[in-house]
Amino acid sequence: MSHILILGGDGYLGWPTAMYFSIRGHEVTVVDNYFRRNACKEMDTGMLYSVPSLTDRSNTWYERTGKEIKVVISDLNDPESMRKLFNGKVNYDWSKDKKYTGIPETVVHYAEQPSAPYSLINYKCADFTLMNNLRVTNNLMWALRDYARETHVIKLGTMGEYGTPNIDIEEGWIEIKHKNRKDKFLFPRQGSSIYHTSKIMDTDLLWLGVRIWNLRVTDLMQGPVYGIETEETKIDKDFQTIFNYDEIFGTIINRFITQAVAGYPLTVYGKGGQTRGYLNIKDTLQCVYKSFLSPAKSGELRIFNQIVETFSVNELAKKILKVGNDRNHNVKIDHISNPRKESESHYYNPIYQGLLDIGVKPNYLTEDVINSIFKIVEEHSKKIRKDVIYRGIKW
Repeated sequence: MSHILILGGDGYLGWPTAMYFSIRGHEVTVVDNYFRRNACKEMDTGMLYSVPSLTDRSNTWYERTGKEIKVVISDLNDPESMRKLFNGKVNYDWSKDKKYTGIPETVVHYAEQPSAPYSLINYKCADFTLMNNLRVTNNLMWALRDYARETHVIKLGTMGEYGTPNIDIEEGWIEIKHKNRKDKFLFPRQGSSIYHTSKIMDTDLLWLGVRIWNLRVTDLMQGPVYGIETEETKIDKDFQTIFNYDEIFGTIINRFITQAVAGYPLTVYGKGGQTRGYLNIKDTLQCVYKSFLSPAKSGELRIFNQIVETFSVNELAKKILKVGNDRNHNVKIDHISNPRKESESHYYNPIYQGLLDIGVKPNYLTEDVINSIFKIVEEHSKKIRKDVIYRGIKW
């Protein structure tokens, strides 16, 4: 049994990851400051349903499974709050035995502002995104340096770090020949938002820590995630993860399905040729767990491109339209003026073999999978607010 520390354990991915590790017998501690929930309230965004607090969910999890997920409510912008997670001085919000069990073997780092649109709402949101994301990663790096150099960090990066270059996107690294000499470098990156740029800086920070302190880091360059259900969320309705359908925090497939159910035209930006790599939330859990089972070595920054398949926005819209119409939703597609500064038609060929090599078994975006998401969204259809779906945040 390993001690797993999940930073950002209340989020769309954080809570399902906590359950995934816990049900497999690992000791799990989650940390969060409720930024996502608070921002959703402040921005008046679209959450499909409410979810209990981390403490309440942890209590219910223990009642239903007999397994404990420890909860720490803390802002990891504060370096001392981060260091307490490694030096034994942390206070749990809820714990059956209140015992600290030592330095975690693995840290899963989700503790960041996760939205590109949020990062470009205004200068305050841009400032928060940069300061929060870089401070948390820097605080983590120094806590590892001082207390836990053997701890393996699994950090959530983003495919958006790469942008859309006119060459194949390798898995994190590229060999370059220049004036008859060769060397290996991080793949050139060109984020398209303040959020994506902060993630580039995250990678650079941890690469520094790996080089000078022999830290152990796996950086998962994840594409947009879709879905609601995992095996663990089926245990109790209180275990469903946060689900947004708004422009700020909702991912595109989740948004499109909600729009279809609400009778709101699917909002395709511009020509709709923007192509990205996607994966099911179940595959995020697989990718993180398989990375945990085969960790990076001391002094290694290992990078995986965490996607399963690629689609253009037009291809996604057509898939949602077909399934939605089969379910009698009369779905329509609306090509609207693109609020973002991005290429609407481009080359896109990322390599994503590494996670398959360590045992990930992909879940593909089939009609059955789309139908399963439709079914859950339909159950909450009366709660969908059309007024928060699209606000036209401009790049």
